[in-house]
Amino acid sequence: MIQTADVREWRDRNVVDTEGHKIGVLEAVYVDTSTDEPAMATVRTGLPTRHRLLFVPLDEAIAGPGYLKVRYAKSLVRAAPSIDTDGVLPAEQEAAVFQHYGLTYQAGAGGERQLARR
Repeated sequence: MIQTADVREWRDRNVVDTEGHKIGVLEAVYVDTSTDEPAMATVRTGLPTRHRLLFVPLDEAIAGPGYLKVRYAKSLVRAAPSIDTDGVLPAEQEAAVFQHYGLTYQAGAGGERQLARR
């Protein structure tokens, strides 16, 4: 399991898929609001003048020296919902991120978001 205390050290690490293919650079980590555990990350991809942030789940992610390996293929991550580098994920689009990866989305009892940026 990924330790929450390590999250601050992950920024700017390369994010790679199971085959070791670089997907992009880790920008931010989002925690599950019900557990406060790391759940998703945004990965910066694209040309320097046209960066975008893609969402990728952190389940079964492995932190190594200078990289974070996720269990999803580069092609799947590259097709994931994205936001601008200065953007915020709209609440109504949060479920689409989970759906893209075949994961269950569960908002809070009062309609609270499942993800919060750290």
